[in-house]
Amino acid sequence: MELYLDLYSPPCRAVYLFAKALGIPFEFKLISLTSGQQYSEEFGKLSIVKKVPVMKDGSFVLTESTAIMKYMVQKHSAADHWFPADLQQRARVNEYLSWQHLNLRAHCSKVFLFRVLYPFIMGAEAPKDKLDSSLEDMKQSLHLLEEKFLQTKLFIAGDHVSMADVAAVVEVMQPLSAGVDGFEGRPKLVAWRDRVKKELHGKLFDEAHEKILDRSGMMQKMQDDSDLLKFKQNLQKILR
Repeated sequence: MELYLDLYSPPCRAVYLFAKALGIPFEFKLISLTSGQQYSEEFGKLSIVKKVPVMKDGSFVLTESTAIMKYMVQKHSAADHWFPADLQQRARVNEYLSWQHLNLRAHCSKVFLFRVLYPFIMGAEAPKDKLDSSLEDMKQSLHLLEEKFLQTKLFIAGDHVSMADVAAVVEVMQPLSAGVDGFEGRPKLVAWRDRVKKELHGKLFDEAHEKILDRSGMMQKMQDDSDLLKFKQNLQKILR
């Protein structure tokens, strides 16, 4: 199995950590987002959507992080708690995964975009109204993660960790690189993060997040990358 990833990306970190947690052997294929490798002709032959993560298992190619994780679970007969066979527990996992793309993922990513990438790409600080709006949206999503999805449970689906927790935790970690701590003042989320981290082999979890938490190193890498034109053009469309 080949996994095409860049650990700056939360969905890539989710797939990476999930494969490691399940003990699935794979070859790590780096697709550097900051150097625009996702737009290369070679990668385009593998995935027309030109986004990571991508999984290649023999001749079978699959995109979308949640689809990849579900494939891994079923192919490798992973422990039931990762994607429970119980109808209602599995529905809880699917409920979260269906919700997160336009909520927690979108809102945490916007904070990262406006606080970190906007100044680099646009040459100026993000407009205050856009930044304030992104922070408020993130807070609302974090509130729903706590009060709707976690409630009083240890994990999103119940007493055991699932792929929903993996998908969620990497998103809440992303704004830390922008100096925004979504865990601050939220002891329930802190305790949940620590439980998920333990299930994902704590040291491995930390290693997967090293790049994103090293803001100065990340900015230096973007400065050093020579092929940023398409990367900048696409981000400018998002950030305007």
